[in-house]
Amino acid sequence: MKRTKETKDFFVVGLALFAMFFGAGNLIFPPALGLASGKSWAACLIGFILTGVGMPLLGVLAVSKAGGTINDLAGKVNPTFSKILGTIIVLAIGPLLAIPRTGATVYELGVKPIIPDVSPVLVSIIYFGITLFFVIKPSGIIDKIGKILTPILLVIIFSIIIKGITSPIGTSVDTGLRNSFSVGFTEGYQTMDALTSIVFGGIILISLAEKGYERKKDQIRVTMKAGLVAGTGLVFVYGGLLFLGATGSGIFSADIARTDLVVGITERILGNFGKFGISLAASVACLTTAIGLVATVGTYFEELTKGKLSYRIIVISTVIISAVFANAGVENIVKFAVPLLATVYPVAIVLILVSVFDDFIKSEKAYLGAVCGALFVSVFDGLSAMGVNTAFIGDFIKMLPLASAGFAWVLPAILGIFITTFLYKNETNSVQ
Repeated sequence: MKRTKETKDFFVVGLALFAMFFGAGNLIFPPALGLASGKSWAACLIGFILTGVGMPLLGVLAVSKAGGTINDLAGKVNPTFSKILGTIIVLAIGPLLAIPRTGATVYELGVKPIIPDVSPVLVSIIYFGITLFFVIKPSGIIDKIGKILTPILLVIIFSIIIKGITSPIGTSVDTGLRNSFSVGFTEGYQTMDALTSIVFGGIILISLAEKGYERKKDQIRVTMKAGLVAGTGLVFVYGGLLFLGATGSGIFSADIARTDLVVGITERILGNFGKFGISLAASVACLTTAIGLVATVGTYFEELTKGKLSYRIIVISTVIISAVFANAGVENIVKFAVPLLATVYPVAIVLILVSVFDDFIKSEKAYLGAVCGALFVSVFDGLSAMGVNTAFIGDFIKMLPLASAGFAWVLPAILGIFITTFLYKNETNSVQ
């Protein structure tokens, strides 16, 4: 009986994780990557999976091991740093970028193709009203997402992918894209899932505690199993959508808008019915993500302010701000996100990896070194993405190993770990 209960629980939580990660970015970015990569779509997919599946699942595991919150994870660097990073991440995955993008995607991909003259403002009001309904009371959010909305999403998306694989719309062509792996890796930043995983972990642990898993060891075990369920679904969906985009590389223009590409592909696969299918799929995918994100924002800032700002007030404010920003449109939101993600994502990745391998880390100072090393490079990458001339520092960064592939931050992060560990060891020895 106990084993049957655990199997049911990790399957439901796994479906919820899948739904929470598979949102606006996850639906519109893989086809665009496939279109850009053409024949080299497989290498692009591997890179995308690392940041779109591997890092988010490791993020949930890392937070679980650290104690359940972003403060437990980033606090190993510095308490103040933890609050700053947490605030930046929550605002990014919340009302500034990710949540508005879900609303914009619902309008452009879910509603406009069917009702061309509909007002984006009206769509935002209705969409975020539904979101607020699900998050106004945090208890049971995971089950609502997993049991009600996920099955709808799975049926529609899987139907599109399977039909597109068995009856391809075209043949992938050589698009001339170089560094396909690194392009896929860095494009995975736009899903923001590694960032969301750091704060989603707390909601997952609360859900598991409600189901009776009180011990940390049990929570980590169930989380890992749930991660396998979510990861399997994500890999299939990403691979399928990216492949569909690749089969359209000889059909669609390279500069087609992401949402228009998705609509075009589904119409060629499912005919006129494709419009309605992708409409429902996009709406459900975005709604499940928005629900998780708004709830996360509310929980985080209520705890950060020690209850001075209530959960209810925060989620209502988040929904209103997101509804306003959503009217900027998908492409503008994506462009606005690039500098911020280029700065924050490497920091999040090194935090996750160091935490996962914490058992092999001899000093917590390694967290500080890893973050400082990654941040040294990522800050200038973010400035460059904004069009700022980084002068000689930018030229120096370009000379670092793996810089041409977009991973200049890797070596500084590794060096940071060794340097701070060595310095701390010497400091400890001198005190003794």
